[in-house]
Amino acid sequence: MIFVHSLHRWLVLFLFLLFSGANAGATEASLNVYVVNYPLKYFAERISGPHVNVTLPVPPEVDPVYWTPSIADIGAYQQADLILLNGAGYAKWVSKVSLPRSKTVDTSREFRDQYITVKEAKTHSHGAEGQHAHEGLAFTTWMDLSLAAKQAEAIVDEIVRKRPQHEDLFRANYRSLEKELLALDSRIKAVVSPNHTIPIIFSHPVYEYFAKAYGLNGRSVHWEPDQDPTPGQVAELNKLLESHPANWMIWENTPIKSAVDVLEVMGIKSVVFNPCGNVPPEGDLLSVMKDNVTKFELVFH
Repeated sequence: MIFVHSLHRWLVLFLFLLFSGANAGATEASLNVYVVNYPLKYFAERISGPHVNVTLPVPPEVDPVYWTPSIADIGAYQQADLILLNGAGYAKWVSKVSLPRSKTVDTSREFRDQYITVKEAKTHSHGAEGQHAHEGLAFTTWMDLSLAAKQAEAIVDEIVRKRPQHEDLFRANYRSLEKELLALDSRIKAVVSPNHTIPIIFSHPVYEYFAKAYGLNGRSVHWEPDQDPTPGQVAELNKLLESHPANWMIWENTPIKSAVDVLEVMGIKSVVFNPCGNVPPEGDLLSVMKDNVTKFELVFH
């Protein structure tokens, strides 16, 4: 009789542990999140840690803003638990496919009144992305680090809604991330503010939010870091320098030596401020931005 009672007790305990484990596993299942660029991936991973699986399916050599997904990629987005968009016209493919609204979050929606309209519509091409024009809305919103913090806030709010049992952890991680972003924001302002009228040339029109946020006196051209400048581009820059006598060009990535040499003949130095739209070869978004700022300080030294 004692043996039967003991056996029954152990059986009840085993079933309790079995079903408890199954329920815990269901509760703790990773949230499957798809994003359209690396900053959003970084924010989601910083906030959620191991509780969320974040995917950016864009190849490393491609700028996500001009990437075109395959049918399989679109299907993967549609099957995700959560889809994080950058907003401001970023990733135009999004407007051409059907994504479930209940799963989709526009991370810049709350500051859409601060979007910047780009008037010039010059068509050009670079890399695997093919031809495109910088027109409509400027899209690199995270280059204003205070806006980046707001995008991260939109992400934490949504992830908390999906996984409320970890709210304290997610909120704490967000506050840590926000603190770092705003500290870097303050550092850039401190570097620029004493000499904000210094004329600067941007190699590409992707620095609109950066220039506005930090009061930069910048003008943009269309020079690719991996291509020799054409005579037409050199002539255009010379014309621009007549009214905007800059001594520095800000590049998205390290330019080839021939381009640097052409600029040096014109009295212009080169420095990289990488927008980091895709996963960097080394480090992460914050380490890249910190390195950007360190290099950028040379312009205002």
